Amino acid sequence: MNTTPDAASLWLDQAAAAARAAAAALAAAPAATRDAALRAAAAALRAARAEILAANARDLAGFDAAGGTAAFRDRLALDEKRVEAMARGLEEIAALPDPLGRVLAEWTRPNGLRIRRVAQPLGVIGMIYESRPTVGADAAGICLKAGSAVLLRGGSESFLSARAINAALGAGLRAAGLPEAAVQIPPATDRAYVGALLGAAGKIDLLVPRGGKGLVRRVMSEARVPVLAHAEGLCHTYIHAAADPAMARHILANAKMRRTGICGATETLLIDSAIAPTLLPLLVADLRALGCDFRADARARAIVADLPAAEPGDFDTEWLDARLSVAVVDGVAAALAHIRAHGSEHTEAIITEDAAAAQQFLDGLSSAVGMWNASTQFCDGGEFGFGAEIGIATGRVHARGPIGPEQLTTFRYQVFGTGQVRP
Repeated sequence: MNTTPDAASLWLDQAAAAARAAAAALAAAPAATRDAALRAAAAALRAARAEILAANARDLAGFDAAGGTAAFRDRLALDEKRVEAMARGLEEIAALPDPLGRVLAEWTRPNGLRIRRVAQPLGVIGMIYESRPTVGADAAGICLKAGSAVLLRGGSESFLSARAINAALGAGLRAAGLPEAAVQIPPATDRAYVGALLGAAGKIDLLVPRGGKGLVRRVMSEARVPVLAHAEGLCHTYIHAAADPAMARHILANAKMRRTGICGATETLLIDSAIAPTLLPLLVADLRALGCDFRADARARAIVADLPAAEPGDFDTEWLDARLSVAVVDGVAAALAHIRAHGSEHTEAIITEDAAAAQQFLDGLSSAVGMWNASTQFCDGGEFGFGAEIGIATGRVHARGPIGPEQLTTFRYQVFGTGQVRP
C-alpha cells in the first residue's frame, strides 16, 4: 500500500519532534557519552553481521530481478569486509577530537568586551541518499559525533539493509543512554517521504542530498530548508607534459577502475598534447585490460584510431561505470578551461613532476578538492582522516569537500563583560 503525502507528513512531524528532543540530549551529552554510543553501535554492527548481510541479500535479489547495472550493484552490495568497514568507521569517528565547544576565534574590543566564537551542533539533519547502505551508518556516526540528530531516507533498493543497519545504530544509542530518535529512517520506501523531508521548513535544519544528478536537482529545486549541495562527481585527471609515465599509468588505472560507481572516480582523462602520442596508447591498453570503454575527442582518436568518438554531452556525463571520456589538451590553462566548461567542481587531479605546473593547476581550480600526483578516489572522508563522511559538498556555502564531524557544525558567539553598557 502506498504512503499518502499526508501520512508521510505526519510521520515527518512526529519524527522531527522526537529528533529535536534527541538533538538537545546529544548537545548536552559529554563527548565521552557520544563516543561510547559510537563504539557500542560499532559492536552492534559486528554482532548483527549475519542479519545485515541477509537483509542485503534480499535487497540484491530485488535489484537483480529489476535488471540494474553492475556498477550500481556494487554500490548496493555488502559483504563482511564492508560491514567491518562500517564498524571501524564508527570507531574512527569516536576517536576524533570533540568538534563541539571548540573556540574558533576570540578577541577583545576597546571597551573591554571579550567575544568568543564557539562551535555548536547544527540540530536536526535530513539526509536523502541512493543505493549505498553504508552511507546511512557513516552519516549517522558523523551526525552523532557532531551532536546532531539525523533523519535518513535511503534508496528503496537498499531499504532492508538500511533497516538492519539502523537497528544496530539504535542499539548503540541505547547502550550509551542516549535517545534512539537521534537516528531515524522512514517506515517504508515510498517517495512521499522524500517530499515530506523537502518541505520540512522549521522541522529540520539542514538537508543533505547524496546521489545522482536527478536526485540532487530535485532537492535543490524543491527544498524549503537549507541544502548542503552534493553535486555529481564529474572528476578529471590531467596528465601533464612533465608527468612520470609509470606513475601516470598507475594512478589513472586506480582513479578510474578501483570502484567505478563512486563519486570520486575519474570520469575524464585530459592528457597533454606533448606526451599524448607516446603515453595515450599505453593508458588505453592498461584500461582496456581492466574492462574500460572510452569516448574520445578527435585529437585522441588521431592517436588511437579505434577509440569511439565522443558525442555531444559525453564530457558532461558522470559515467559511474567502466567508461572514460578522453581529451587531448595543450597545457595547464587548456586543462583548466576544459574543467571549468564541463566539471562539477568535485575533485580534479594533476599528474606531473613540475611543481610550478602543479601549483598553477591547483590554484586555478574552483573545485572543492584538487590533488597532485594522487588518485581522485582519495576524495573520501575516511581518507581525509574524518572517519567517514556525510557527503562531498560541491556548493560554495558552509563547507566544501568531504564533510566530517567538524564540517557539520555551526557556531555561536559568547560575549563576556565587566559591567559595560552601550552609550
